Amino acid sequence: MEFFESIRNGQLGEVKSMVENDPNLLRERDSKGFTPLILASYSDQYEITEYLLEQGADVNGRDAAGNTALMGVCFKGNANIAELLLAHDADVNVQNAQRATALIYAATFGQYEISQMLLEKGADKSITDNKGHTAEFHARVQGMDDLANQLKS
Repeated sequence: MEFFESIRNGQLGEVKSMVENDPNLLRERDSKGFTPLILASYSDQYEITEYLLEQGADVNGRDAAGNTALMGVCFKGNANIAELLLAHDADVNVQNAQRATALIYAATFGQYEISQMLLEKGADKSITDNKGHTAEFHARVQGMDDLANQLKS
C-alpha cells in the first residue's frame, strides 16, 4: 500500500496529505499486520512517528504478534523514538504473544539507555516471557552484566 511505503521511506508530506484525506488510515494494517505507528517507529522515522501520535494513532496498538511500537523500538534501539512513545503514555508492561515486554526486548538487544527509560516509567522487572525468563536473564545471556545487575528483581 502506498501509505505504508511513504511511511517506510520517510515521506512526511505524503503521509500528512494521505491522513488529511483519509484519517482512517491511522487504523490500517500492512501485510505484516503493522500499524502505521509501529512501522514508523520501527523504521526510525521520528517525525512521522510524532505526526501519527499527534493525529491520534494508538500508542499501544499491536501487530499480528502482539508487539507494540515501543517493543519495536527496543529491537532497533532508537532512544529518541522510545522517549517520544513513553511521553505519549506507551504501556511499558504490555506483553506480546511470547509474553515478552519492551524491557525484555531492550535487555535482549542490549539497549541500555532505553532500559533505563523503561525502568523510570515503571517497567516491571519480574515479568517473565513464555520460557520463564526475565529481562535480567536476557541481559546476562548477552553479556550485559551492568544492565543485568540493574534488572535484578
